[in-house]
Amino acid sequence: MNDALVLCTIDPAGHALVTLNRPAQLNALSRALMAQLSDTIDALEADPAVRVLILTGAGKAFCAGLDLKELGSGAAALGGSENGVTPKDPVAALQRFSGPVIGAINGAAVTGGFELALACDVLLASPAARFADTHARIGVAPGWGLSQKLSRAIGIYRAREVSLTGNWVSAEQAAAWGFVNRVVPAEGLLDAARSLALDMLSTLPEMLVRYKAIIDEGFALPFGEGVQLEKQRSIEFNTQVGAAAIEARRETVRARNRG
Repeated sequence: MNDALVLCTIDPAGHALVTLNRPAQLNALSRALMAQLSDTIDALEADPAVRVLILTGAGKAFCAGLDLKELGSGAAALGGSENGVTPKDPVAALQRFSGPVIGAINGAAVTGGFELALACDVLLASPAARFADTHARIGVAPGWGLSQKLSRAIGIYRAREVSLTGNWVSAEQAAAWGFVNRVVPAEGLLDAARSLALDMLSTLPEMLVRYKAIIDEGFALPFGEGVQLEKQRSIEFNTQVGAAAIEARRETVRARNRG
């Protein structure tokens, strides 16, 4: 039996599978799990052999959110620091990972688990996946971006319904609303995530990082400023690209399209 709260498997192709491993507790985020998850992600960011990350949960849930039993017992402080130690932030760690993060949502993603899912760049979900924001029911304020990310992903009216009711959103509804890319059979979820990772890894390594950065940074800006940021980055990067390299890569794209 593996007692690690986070499992990590690195594929030689260049992607890593990170699994939340508290299945009996529905992968609830204890302080210890958050610390291990943050440390694992930071270690993968420091590893040049890993350029894409896949995040999933062990057992029947993706993540049930913060460990409310731990919080309710007084064993951990909610927010801020405890004994001078600030809890590690796995969402911030995901934001520090420069490559794409694929969320393989295998089951329930609730509140903090919902926020963890929204911190991924692409979401694939099994039919068993479902999402709920229960902050308003538990009496805890979101702190990992859910109140802002969800409205930008699905529109403010739908986001209000989700967050002000705490009702479940099915995988199919999430895909229809646009914050899940697609729903795939449960038995093929990780294979689909790995296949998507390989597609990403088949692009130019420097572009994988640069393009993700420009999408994320531009999305955080007003549209006009985002366009100007793209123009600035385009000038900085494209002046370093030679004609011969473009022609060689164009032929690679042609061959892939023919296949």
